[in-house]
Amino acid sequence: MGLGLAGIVTKVRGKARYRFSLFAKMNTLIIVLFIPIILVYTYSNDVTFNVLSTELQKSNTKQLTFLSGQIDSRISQMMDFSLVFSKDPNVSKFNGLNIWEDRYDRMQTRYVIQEKMALQSRVTDIWPARYAVYSQQNKDVISNYKSPAFDEQYLENNRSGKWTYGDGSRKAPGGLDAFYWFYTDSLAQPGMLTGSSLVIEASFSYENIQNMLDTYKAGGQGDPFFYHKGDTPILNRSADKRLSEQLISYLDVHSPDNTTQHVVKLDGKNYLVSSVKSSYLDWHLVDVVPLDQILGPISFSRDLFYLSMFLLFVVGISASILLYRNVQKPILKLINGLRRVQRGDYSVRLHTRDHNEFSFLFYRFNDMSRQIQDLIENVFNEKIRAREATLKQLQAQINPHFLYNCLGYIINMAQMKEEEAVVAMAYNLSAYYRYTTRMERETASLEEEIKLLVNYLDIQKLRNGRIDYRIDIPEDMRSQSVPRLILQPIVENSVIHGVGKSYTSGEIRITGEMSDGFCRIYVDDDGPGLNAEQESALNRKMREPLQEEMGCGLWNTNQRIMHQFGSRSYLAFVKSPLGGLRTEIVWEIPPAATTSDYSRPQGDLRHANDHR
Repeated sequence: MGLGLAGIVTKVRGKARYRFSLFAKMNTLIIVLFIPIILVYTYSNDVTFNVLSTELQKSNTKQLTFLSGQIDSRISQMMDFSLVFSKDPNVSKFNGLNIWEDRYDRMQTRYVIQEKMALQSRVTDIWPARYAVYSQQNKDVISNYKSPAFDEQYLENNRSGKWTYGDGSRKAPGGLDAFYWFYTDSLAQPGMLTGSSLVIEASFSYENIQNMLDTYKAGGQGDPFFYHKGDTPILNRSADKRLSEQLISYLDVHSPDNTTQHVVKLDGKNYLVSSVKSSYLDWHLVDVVPLDQILGPISFSRDLFYLSMFLLFVVGISASILLYRNVQKPILKLINGLRRVQRGDYSVRLHTRDHNEFSFLFYRFNDMSRQIQDLIENVFNEKIRAREATLKQLQAQINPHFLYNCLGYIINMAQMKEEEAVVAMAYNLSAYYRYTTRMERETASLEEEIKLLVNYLDIQKLRNGRIDYRIDIPEDMRSQSVPRLILQPIVENSVIHGVGKSYTSGEIRITGEMSDGFCRIYVDDDGPGLNAEQESALNRKMREPLQEEMGCGLWNTNQRIMHQFGSRSYLAFVKSPLGGLRTEIVWEIPPAATTSDYSRPQGDLRHANDHR
């Protein structure tokens, strides 16, 4: 007893070790699957983050450089206009001595100068410009805006020859001012007034800069502004004032170079600060982009992925436990039961104490094992009976309308005294029905089938003079044994659906060939034919079970060919060289040693077909 108990305990422990080993393998597989996914995703996320950050910095610098270039381009246009304008004849006349000019000429000159300045100022709506012409000779000034009277000291204070922020006397409200540039045509030292100099003043408001900043901000995610240390910065109209003040304080300490880019942390958030220096104004175009706002979704997606992977790992371990307890063992039972059924043991029964999906599956399995043998026998017998009925139905098919039409033709011709037509129709009709009503044999030679076609086509030609046909079958092929009435339904289909639907003379061509162990007969017509989709559907129906909406003639012909000559024989439909439909009848030539099998009695032939 002690030894028996020890053996049972050892066996149980062995099973426990086996279960633990399988469980460990499943969990190890889960871990092995998870580790590469996490490593690859981490690497991919880092690469994506670095590439996106680098591209963002490059893109921001390019956009900021482009904006700065646009500002410098407009300033350059203003300077070029000032240089060209100073050489204008009317401007030179305005700065002349005006000895012989009358008042009307002076007024006309002033009007032309103002008109040219106004026209240049309206070239672009986003960058309105102001111009003024000072004549030191005549102590006079002309401008396209409301300007003060001529002031010699005002010109002396602004003769640096560079763009300045403000003119030293007039201040705009809010601490913001305009940019000024003074040009003189003096031949003396640049910026020096000689008493007879002509001075061109070009200026634009800070609002021009704001217009450019607003346009730039509308197309991106930054918050740009124009900065010069010691002056009030020019912000865009929707700027974040608090953030701008913090950045200005940072820039006052860390003066930017010509083109700089830094990541600055403000209020616990990272910002990409880019700056580009203007070539003419000595100001910096600064843009600040919130990196956390742009790159934040990537970090959030990474954290969410890690959390999801952890939850999936927990779920995977739990699923492995449930899978082993509730799925693996029932499946093993089911597999063993199916193997016994496969060996023919239908008495197998499966039992379980659990009430789950497998209990219902076991119940259905037990019910299946009780009924499967009866079902197999019933289905097999039904298939045999259906095959026999199909073969007999085809051989018994005779279209009564065909007979009625032929008899009607004979009556009409007899009334019209057309004796030759009556004799021809009666002869062909007699030969046709003599052949089709002979049921003692299931097979016939191809020569006999061709004679039947000649009788049938002659009948159709008598009824419809538009029909023309040609039969070209090799002599060595005509001795082949085929099922009776195998060609007539196909030719009838060409007559009715091919030639019958044409309003011109119709042609039917029947040709044959023997090659590679197969006999092939082609029935062509020049009717309307079928399109590619209809041909595909008709060929597909030949391979499917007989449907109620399908005609049984062609389908039965295809089935008889396969029953007679095997599965490599078939009936197919393609485009005809005549323009209509081609029906291909292909069957495998039986071995010479078994050709006598086709002359067996009906019962023997059916038995052979069943086993085929």
